[in-house]
Amino acid sequence: MADTVAVMNRGRIEQQGAPAELYELPRTAFVANFLGQSNLVAGTVVETGSDTIGVEVAGTRLVVPTARAVSAVGDVLVGVRPEKIQLLLAGQEPGPGSNVLGPGTVTDVSFAGVSTQYLVDLGRLGTFTVFAQNLVGGATLRVGDLVSLAWSVDHTFGLAGDEDAADGTADLDDEP
Repeated sequence: MADTVAVMNRGRIEQQGAPAELYELPRTAFVANFLGQSNLVAGTVVETGSDTIGVEVAGTRLVVPTARAVSAVGDVLVGVRPEKIQLLLAGQEPGPGSNVLGPGTVTDVSFAGVSTQYLVDLGRLGTFTVFAQNLVGGATLRVGDLVSLAWSVDHTFGLAGDEDAADGTADLDDEP
């Protein structure tokens, strides 16, 4: 990998920087989805502070660090990477400084050696992907289990709300 990477979309640079910076802090939905997977959900900024913004997402308030947000007003996309999410069963509490969505239903479990990929249906918010490291020998949840999703506010990023959350997920070679 290079010291500096430029992610291009249809002949123009979407974002340029160090590989870790592009992965951890994408500035567009295309970059967020092109470099790995991202869970993106639409919301509206309802509170602006000096260090964070509050975003309403389907009746739930999520917090995004201002330094990790492309926009701090109006409609935004709130994002989190699948490996940053913790699955919580009923009665389990998130750690301090966490964003939480749910409950949702586990709809798919795919063991992949070092981790297990879970798909969690959050109803009108869509399906979130979660990668859980296999610390105890494999998948610990089953299809049909009810869970909530929690992740550190510090891992949350915000993108412009006028973007398509699926941008960057299509194989551009297959497009006309």
